[in-house]
Amino acid sequence: MAQLFEVHPDNPQPRFLRQAAQILGQGGIAAIPTDSSYALVCHLDDKAAAENLRRIRGVDDKHHLTLLCRDLSELANYARVDNRQYRLIKNATPGPFTFILQATKEVPRRVSHPSRRTIGLRVPDHRVTQELLAIFGQPLLATTLIPPGEQEPLNDPQEISARYDKLLQAIVDAGACTMQPTTVVDMSDDDAPPVLVRRGCGDPACLGLD
Repeated sequence: MAQLFEVHPDNPQPRFLRQAAQILGQGGIAAIPTDSSYALVCHLDDKAAAENLRRIRGVDDKHHLTLLCRDLSELANYARVDNRQYRLIKNATPGPFTFILQATKEVPRRVSHPSRRTIGLRVPDHRVTQELLAIFGQPLLATTLIPPGEQEPLNDPQEISARYDKLLQAIVDAGACTMQPTTVVDMSDDDAPPVLVRRGCGDPACLGLD
């Protein structure tokens, strides 16, 4: 049964976020708000948690999972980014963008793409997400909370609780998010321009894409 933490979206109560972070540190799966939709998150280094995350989301190992990072300096620890890529990412960060990049050795192979060795990375622009990441002390492995067989992400914490109460260990309720997932941009090929993979909440024009 998921523990529900009701937090203020702009001034979240630290004690609730500390409790949610403790659950994640013990291998739990949580639903948290972001600047796009709600996301499922877990500890990056917990193999069982990552497998459970995929199972709940209904995706296989070829589906790109994403690392939620606090800032660009943290992102650079987990992905190979050249100067050109860095400048582009900086234009859209923080914000509702996911960048597909070549993973570094800091990313366990079991969570990167099995053949391409890529991973999604992003820096969300949401106070609750940022403060949870600060308390947790490292990036969280994440995937958009889209139920298996459906197309739209969930944005209502009460609906999430009703549908996922027995599958999750925590739900951080900061009210409704937008209904759109992130805009996904593939920047994994150093010799090719960025490729718009999915148009979502973020405006690709800030990256010179349309």
